[in-house]
Amino acid sequence: MLQTRVARTRRLALIGLAGALAVSMTACASERGSGGEGGAGNENTLVFGAAGAPKNFDPIFNDDGESFRPIRQMYETLITYKPGTADLQPGLATEWRPSDEGKTWTFKLREGVKFHDGTDFNAEAVCFNFDRWFNMPSAAAQSQMIYYGDVFEGFANNQGDATGQPVYKSCEAPDPTTAVLHLNKAKGAFPDAFGLTSLSMSSPTALQKYKADDVKQSGDSFSYPAYANEHPTGTGPYKFQSYDKAAGTITLVRNEDYWGEKAKLERIIFRIIPDENARKQELTSGQIDGYDLPNPADYQALRDAGAQVMIRPVFNILYLGINQANNPALKDVRVRKAIEHAINKEQLAKNELPEGASARDQFVPQETDGYTDQVEKHNFDPNQAKQLLRQAGVQNLTLKFYVPTEVSRPYMPNPVEIAGAIADDLKAVGINVEMVQRPWNGGFKDDVQKAGKHDLHLLGWTGDYGDAGNFIGTFFGREKAEFGFNNPEIFNALSTADAQVDEAAQKRAYEQAAVAISKYVPAVPLTSSPPAIVVGGNIQGLVPSPLTDERFATVTKGQQS
Repeated sequence: MLQTRVARTRRLALIGLAGALAVSMTACASERGSGGEGGAGNENTLVFGAAGAPKNFDPIFNDDGESFRPIRQMYETLITYKPGTADLQPGLATEWRPSDEGKTWTFKLREGVKFHDGTDFNAEAVCFNFDRWFNMPSAAAQSQMIYYGDVFEGFANNQGDATGQPVYKSCEAPDPTTAVLHLNKAKGAFPDAFGLTSLSMSSPTALQKYKADDVKQSGDSFSYPAYANEHPTGTGPYKFQSYDKAAGTITLVRNEDYWGEKAKLERIIFRIIPDENARKQELTSGQIDGYDLPNPADYQALRDAGAQVMIRPVFNILYLGINQANNPALKDVRVRKAIEHAINKEQLAKNELPEGASARDQFVPQETDGYTDQVEKHNFDPNQAKQLLRQAGVQNLTLKFYVPTEVSRPYMPNPVEIAGAIADDLKAVGINVEMVQRPWNGGFKDDVQKAGKHDLHLLGWTGDYGDAGNFIGTFFGREKAEFGFNNPEIFNALSTADAQVDEAAQKRAYEQAAVAISKYVPAVPLTSSPPAIVVGGNIQGLVPSPLTDERFATVTKGQQS
């Protein structure tokens, strides 16, 4: 009998709705919208306000929250996360076991599971999915597989950005309920990374029928096949019904043949409402049942209207990126340390971020193995900043500070205001700042992460799973245009940590890497913030996730207070 590998102990505790979620219901809401069969007024329908349109519905090609939210209701992974935590629990696999050297993973699969098209989920289906990802046929498709590329480090034929030996080797199905994954090298991100939404299981029949891998590129644009847009086929408690782009609505219906406990509600409708203030108004008027990332300034007004503002456990980081490639002064570690000493992080957290935000002195979350008090700290000290600049022989330094607009992230609710506070701190020690504002999806990410046009930039990260490598490995594991440095010591330290199978050894290795990063200062850790999700006062059963991995199958609708 296979033995389930015990998930790493995390301090991200399961938080019940009646407990420390900071759910506030201080008044009755305005009347709910009457709604029709699919409206918010229907007790069998959840209407959720989405901030933007999904990219598509094929998990492997996605990396953003607006796409993942509906995908998570339709698809499942081999291993999943316990609600309200980053701890692991069985998904489509009931048990999992690594070999001693970590290069083979054996999964015992759940029996009696079917995909939405009625075909069987079994070991052959698991291997089909892993082989599909590994053998993705085009550079266009590979370039869209962001999470797979990060975790598995390459493909059978590297046509995209991936180079070197890939992690994946092969998969075998000795019997219908046993899948064996063979790797070329151990990967410390496992088993946690097996829970990534991108690695959800799709129906092999539907993938082939609707030509799922036929991704086309035209300039900077990509087009996706029928599977991704019209026929997503998973095993989850909800299944796809329609996506009306003109109306901006995505409709999912309950999977009546679901293997586990069936979803409480018959239908979920995601209404695309780009304006945050409009989402607030739609919720308080009863036209929608909830939305994500409410503006912290609106928390009390929402509570006063009877809504439940649910504060997630903190699992994110806001940072000031430093690009060493453009400005020679930034290659001097004394200048980079001066930048960190110049920033009043405590004041930033207090004045510009949600209640509960805190200053950070490293990139590994305190709740994650790899966090250490031994990092080199560069506390707020303008005089020390000025002294370091003098020692480096730097005067009248001017830096291009790239700041995103048209975006609100869990770690960064008001980017321009946050950047303004940082710019003021830098000016106070003699560093001049030229602010360059660029739309999030209209130039900022390309300018910063691909072209490296900036000197400084504001960005952050919400953890995908409870592993230090998902933070510092993602940021600093290899040379990137975002940071513009080549430090073999750090790259090797992170690679060593990522290859550790023993949990204690991996913890020590990530702690050592965190210390090396703190001394080198490739970027400045700023703050962490507790993001919120808000729902109407009649919504019950939603468990906020530190990974923003909320599942709606447990949600019910009662009477408004």
